Amino acid sequence: MVIKHVNLKGIVTAIAVFVTLGTPVLAQDADSSDEAALLSALAQADLAESKRLDRQLQALWSISGSASMDLLLKRGRDALEVKDTRAAIEHLTALTDHAPDFAEGWHIRASAFYEAEFFGMALDDLSQALSLNPNNYNAIFGLGAILETLGDPERAYEAYERAQAIHPHHEEVTKALDRLKTEVEGKAL
Repeated sequence: MVIKHVNLKGIVTAIAVFVTLGTPVLAQDADSSDEAALLSALAQADLAESKRLDRQLQALWSISGSASMDLLLKRGRDALEVKDTRAAIEHLTALTDHAPDFAEGWHIRASAFYEAEFFGMALDDLSQALSLNPNNYNAIFGLGAILETLGDPERAYEAYERAQAIHPHHEEVTKALDRLKTEVEGKAL
């Protein structure tokens, strides 16, 4: 029987290099999980920086804490992307049933209801999403879009302004505010 000696020095060195090189990534990930810091930075960011911060916030808000629930969210989003609102609603209803405290599930299901023109249900879901995460500027934008669709430009404008206060460079919010400004504020003489 032959016993091979394990090269412990090589293994220890490899682990040390891995840990050393991995540490900055872990520190960066810790920063990206601080929602308050990301939102504060977003309010002050320039256009390029706001895009990066937006991606970080969207990633943070998309984590349910359960791989199964994250999969339902992904399937719901994928179905919405290909305009299969029925499948999206089914996946997202399963998600909201099993993870009722996960704000993003309610937000994305509201988007599916909006696409299906179930505006009352979309408003209910946005209400739930915003009670769980009042800083979700995309959900606030969605609220504005529904109010605008339902013929309430004043309240839609207020929602858009609220979303813009959180994310000043949100392109769709800026377009909506520009579109409604004269209607809500009146025309200058």
